[in-house]
Amino acid sequence: MKSDIRVCSAWRERHDRPVYSLSSECPECSAKTENSAPAPFDPEDPYGEYRRALKRRSR
Repeated sequence: MKSDIRVCSAWRERHDRPVYSLSSECPECSAKTENSAPAPFDPEDPYGEYRRALKRRSR
């Protein structure tokens, strides 16, 4: 699922904080924007088993 909210791809170099927008360009610096949503779950994640085991141990 893609999010409609996008973030400036160059915010680390050009801004003090992330700049969010709904358009394909940053409203402040005209750089391209990218999807701000985290990557989706990958069922073939090679480290997923270890992360889940660590989570179970920390409960």
